[in-house]
Amino acid sequence: MDAGLLVLRLVTGLLIAGHGVQKVSFLLGGQGLAGGTEEFRRDGFRGGRLTALVAGGSQLGAGLFLTAGLLTPLAATAAAGVMTVAVTVKWPKGLWVQNDGYEYPLVLVVVSAALALTGPGGWSLDEALGLTPWPGWVVAAAIVAGPAGGLLTRLLLQAPRAEEARYARAAD
Repeated sequence: MDAGLLVLRLVTGLLIAGHGVQKVSFLLGGQGLAGGTEEFRRDGFRGGRLTALVAGGSQLGAGLFLTAGLLTPLAATAAAGVMTVAVTVKWPKGLWVQNDGYEYPLVLVVVSAALALTGPGGWSLDEALGLTPWPGWVVAAAIVAGPAGGLLTRLLLQAPRAEEARYARAAD
């Protein structure tokens, strides 16, 4: 079981971290911070540059912590939160990824929750530091707080309709 959890953490964590790197740099096919800022504005967010930095940093940090199995419930909360925001962006396009739907970010939310529930496994920094098992209330809070925080973030950073329309006209 430890080997399976390690593989799951490595793949999921590094993909989430890489997604964050793309938001703020030209690495891994990213468009730099200006491109990340543009993406958030196009997706209907206000805040632009700061939003891109926080989202990218959250994805990078959550992904690296999941990869290492360090503070796993906190890392799962952050990963589920940022990927819940991605679900809200892609929601209007439907489930399936071939239509740019929310299938992939939803899988990352579920995997983050599963890692919070199972714990990181024996081959993790949580285990090496004696932090496991995490109390049930911490795990439950992580599973609820991640998606709830993502939904709240979307609500708070949603650009007013007039701003979205003005931005759309400027892009044409």
